[in-house]
Amino acid sequence: MNNTKYLRRAAIIAIVGNTILATLKITAGLLSNSKALLGDGIDSSSDVLISIVMLAVVGIIAKPADVEHPFGHRKVEAVATAFLSFVIFFAGAQLTIDAISDLINNVHKIAPSTTIVVIAIVSIVGKVLLALSQYLYGKKTNSSLLFANAKNMVGDVFLSASVLCGFVFSIITGAGYADSLSALFVGLWVIKTAFGIFTDVNLELMDGNDDNTPYRAIVEAVDAVEGASNPHRARVRNISGFWDIEFDIDVNPHYTVLQGHDIATEVEKAIKQRIDNVFDIMIHIEPDGDKGQEAFGWSETDMRDDDKLD
Repeated sequence: MNNTKYLRRAAIIAIVGNTILATLKITAGLLSNSKALLGDGIDSSSDVLISIVMLAVVGIIAKPADVEHPFGHRKVEAVATAFLSFVIFFAGAQLTIDAISDLINNVHKIAPSTTIVVIAIVSIVGKVLLALSQYLYGKKTNSSLLFANAKNMVGDVFLSASVLCGFVFSIITGAGYADSLSALFVGLWVIKTAFGIFTDVNLELMDGNDDNTPYRAIVEAVDAVEGASNPHRARVRNISGFWDIEFDIDVNPHYTVLQGHDIATEVEKAIKQRIDNVFDIMIHIEPDGDKGQEAFGWSETDMRDDDKLD
């Protein structure tokens, strides 16, 4: 089963689960006039939107590379994740503003019923199961969108727990402002989650990388192939879970073009034995002893530096 099937399955599970939870919470929030529960339901609705976009993204990812997109279409996953972080942010900002307005205007709510408390508990359990499913499928596909969705849902668990705590506090003390306080916390948490998701995906959009596994693989692969030495000018980027790797190696200047090509091929095979999901490897051959100035990329010293790699 390929990655697109896992992504599609995860999206369908999230759509069904979040639609059920959102319907329960929004209905109960409207009937009970609870902004905290209503806000929690709106957040679940944004999760439905995330999953629908994910389902659309799967179809785009599956398209083969073409002249206009020589690196394929997988980058759309990161773009969609960034877009969804803004959707989540604005939902949290609106809820925060409404909660602050209620607190300033001294708007009090009646204590919630037992049914509302039960719905909050069901929401917590449901979100735990959904977050777990997204994380497990994320591990299978190394998908930034699924990991972001799982992270968002973990936040939703704490969010629903805070709503539940507000309900319990309101029932015990009769305090009418508890709901608004819970709604304020929920809104701030949603904003924090949005920033976290955007920060994570921005690294990929900027062709950055915080996983040094490929650099270790480059050094180990070059060490394992006779005739190859001095890996340098190495650059690695992640394209929605797949690695695009470029670097130079030195070979004996008296080798033929064919000999140099064969060495590079062996290095490429050695890298693929060490890491999964390789999109492409570009190896440039240079004559041993050429100490030209390198303007960018990691040098052999950098890639052997444990402190830098860790």
